[in-house]
Amino acid sequence: MGTYAAVVLAGGAARRMGGVDKPALPVGGRPMRDRVLAAVTDATVRVVVGATHAVPAGVRIVREDPPGGGPVAAAAAGLALLPPDTALVALLAADLPLLTRAAIGDLLDHLDRDSPPTEPGDGRAALARSPGGGERGPDGACFVDGDGRRQSLCGVWRVAALRAALARLTAERGGSLSGAPVRALLAGLVVREVAWSGEGPPPWFDCDTDEDVRRAEEWAR
Repeated sequence: MGTYAAVVLAGGAARRMGGVDKPALPVGGRPMRDRVLAAVTDATVRVVVGATHAVPAGVRIVREDPPGGGPVAAAAAGLALLPPDTALVALLAADLPLLTRAAIGDLLDHLDRDSPPTEPGDGRAALARSPGGGERGPDGACFVDGDGRRQSLCGVWRVAALRAALARLTAERGGSLSGAPVRALLAGLVVREVAWSGEGPPPWFDCDTDEDVRRAEEWAR
């Protein structure tokens, strides 16, 4: 498994669950946020973005600007804490209780494979071209669900590509990332889509409702 950092986004409002602190909800006896952090224990730096305090030792905490500004603002805050030489980052939602180290390893492996990535807005496999005319490798790899939908906050990305995308989006939005959608951040990036083929439940499964939490609890037994 290659060297990488991890940024865990834990600042969502959880409106469909009555505004509870969703990442703190237990699955299998552990908060979902802690289960995500456990999947990236080998990361060189681990950052949690959100209004949280009880995190494992060594995990850095930061808040997005403005608080509640959404996942793109949170990603920017998390990336700002990474050392300047960080090449790869796992960008993860905090409500992925089934995420494992094996799944993160699978994503990292896919970044190094020679098979073609998928260009933005194109469901076909195709190599993008760099400005110099050569083949451009993927900017990131993320899981897709059974219907082919990208699970963008269950992925591994090249930090330089994300920082460039953040700068572009900030300029497009007049200096503010508040409320920006993740799809706008990733527009233009070359993404390698990864279908989970390992053992166990899908690591991209996120918990947006009470029923999702119950389902994850059953899987985690």
